[in-house]
Amino acid sequence: MASPFPTRPEPRWLDADQQVAWRALVLGSTLLFDRLDEDLRRNHGISLVDYEILVRLSESDGRMRMARLADSLAHSRSRVTHTVKRMEDAGLVKREVSADDGRGVSAVMTERGRLLLENVAPTHVEGVREHLVDLVDAEDFAAMGRVLNAVADHLIEAHPDREMR
Repeated sequence: MASPFPTRPEPRWLDADQQVAWRALVLGSTLLFDRLDEDLRRNHGISLVDYEILVRLSESDGRMRMARLADSLAHSRSRVTHTVKRMEDAGLVKREVSADDGRGVSAVMTERGRLLLENVAPTHVEGVREHLVDLVDAEDFAAMGRVLNAVADHLIEAHPDREMR
């Protein structure tokens, strides 16, 4: 009896070394982001996503269109809208009609958000150093950056309409 499923070519399976490296990336990045998030929540009451939103806003003169903010975080627009609403309720950001064309909505960092970012940034940087940067030599860290930039470039290429960088 013939299979009801279409025949597909055999996948290019990962070899043993590639599988080990892949699993290390998945586990290591999950544990790292969880730890950085936990540190920020425990010490400052904000999430890693909240922190990243404040960083993106600070790098854009305190203001960014919501759609561009979502793209820069590689998050869905609905997730960013929900997070920004929560941050707005906490007084960290506010939303305004975009000054560019009056149609879009911009997230704007408040003074309270700026002060929180200044207070939180050292904790975040210490965590990134302790749990990543200081664990590997400079050449390996630079290689990791090149690898992940190649991955990001490849995946961003599939979404030319999004402003991710």
